Amino acid sequence: MLRNTHRHFKFDWITIILFLLLAGFGWINIISASHVGEEINYFDFSQSYGKQLIFIFLTFILIILLLAIDAKFYERFSSVIYIISMLSLMGLFLFGKNVNGATSWYGIGGMTIQPSEFAKTATALAVAKFVSDLNTNIKNFKDQIQVFIIILIPAVLVLLQNDTGSTIVYGAFFFVLYREGLPKYYLNIGISLIVISILSLKFGGLVTSIVAALLILGYYLLIKRKSNVFLLILIFLISAGISFGIKFFYNALLQPHQKDRISLWLRLEKDPDKLEQMKKTFAYNLNESEKAISSGGFTGRGFMEGTRTTGKFVPEQHTDYIFSTVGEEWGFLGSSMVIIVFVLLLLRILHLAEIQKSQFSRIYGYSVASIIFVHFFINIGMVMGLIPTIGIPLPLFSYGGSGLWAFTILIFIFIKLDSNRINEW
Repeated sequence: MLRNTHRHFKFDWITIILFLLLAGFGWINIISASHVGEEINYFDFSQSYGKQLIFIFLTFILIILLLAIDAKFYERFSSVIYIISMLSLMGLFLFGKNVNGATSWYGIGGMTIQPSEFAKTATALAVAKFVSDLNTNIKNFKDQIQVFIIILIPAVLVLLQNDTGSTIVYGAFFFVLYREGLPKYYLNIGISLIVISILSLKFGGLVTSIVAALLILGYYLLIKRKSNVFLLILIFLISAGISFGIKFFYNALLQPHQKDRISLWLRLEKDPDKLEQMKKTFAYNLNESEKAISSGGFTGRGFMEGTRTTGKFVPEQHTDYIFSTVGEEWGFLGSSMVIIVFVLLLLRILHLAEIQKSQFSRIYGYSVASIIFVHFFINIGMVMGLIPTIGIPLPLFSYGGSGLWAFTILIFIFIKLDSNRINEW
């Protein structure tokens, strides 16, 4: 399993440097968001930034182990890793610790471990293994059902733990499957459902049905006159049914706080008194986060100079709302640089995935990029009020050992797989 040859020391240093930049700058912002008092003792391990420093130190040990393991190990034992990960998720229902309403952690001594973070890597390995198998054809319905089950098992287990944010991340795998040949209509259906749901909640079922009818009619008249008319009528009837039925599911399935967040995002509430009350209760974090970001201006207030950050106006700012610290203290310029580094990391991973010699490595690479993208897009969109509030960390930035180690494992397994491509004779 371990190899000691000189051939296995060539890794993609661009990806590694981008990783280190994000993790390092993330720690700097955790210092601002979590310090208490006038002076900072960087080695005060009772503080969040001190604990994060320990997590970062242990991350380097983890990286060495990940890169020392033979690349073939990850493919060969992907099923075993997946099963162990699923068992760890199931064990939470018996031994899990409830934190903020979600039973997603194991308490080990004075620290907690969140297995749902590591389950994403295990699922990525399992999906890559199954789809790359010679007997699998992703265009066959039977194989589509099987890969959907692989993805749905962890998603459902995480959802039952009341962790909606982590559940949504599993939608990232549809981008991966689409790249590997999943029929386009799956993506079209998914996007259509989201658009219809949003329009129905915002404008009502009647308006949404009329819009759907006009779009279908326009498609028939302007694009494909030879389309099956009966199929288009069926699509309209389904769209209309969803348009009028979405309100029922919205009220029946979502928790009150989830409905309130969507209501605030879509500006469904018109009562100014209730809107003001929302900003003081469940939307308080978001409201303060937006104020912190806007106060940063173009260049920011400077490290440790953000008044809303140092004044602890944003609760738990060092976790899911860490980007608001970036916005206040580093301004538009610093925020843009962070986004650029994330985009460069994603583009680099996608580039490496495309040049892999094995389908397993390519699929896993796309899984890595898709998972990071969903986290990055949702977290920053949430903090800026562009999408509903969803509890999801910013990769390599948000405080926490589980998140940092999980993304480290996710990324460095791919770096190892890529090094195997580079070093093949």
